[in-house]
Formats: sequence, C-alpha cells, structure tokens
Amino acid sequence: MAISLSVVLLLAIVLVVLIRGGSLKGGPAVVAILFGFFLASTDMAPSVNRFMNSIAETINQINF
Repeated sequence: MAISLSVVLLLAIVLVVLIRGGSLKGGPAVVAILFGFFLASTDMAPSVNRFMNSIAETINQINF
C-alpha cells in the first residue's frame, strides 16, 4: 500500500510539473488520468501492479 501511494504521489507531482511547464496541456492530462483510471479496472491491472512492484524491489536492492 505504501509503495502504490508513493507512486501515485510521484506521478501526480510529475503531471503537475508537466502541466505547469507547458509540456502537457490540460486536455491530454485529463486523457492520461482517465486512461490510468480505466486501466486500473481492467484485467491488466494485476500485471501492471506486479511490474511496478518488481521495479520498486529492484531499486530497493541497489546499494548506494
């Protein structure tokens, strides 16, 4: 739960920065948000979740 909340927060910050920087306009931002919302309700959601968890675990295992 903590990882998914962190990813959502990070992606929200990136989205705000892109909108404010002019790289992404309001319309495409809404489409991106709706795409993510509807993707979460498909059969592909568990696969995306496993992929993101594996990336988080890989990053967590890197020793700095």
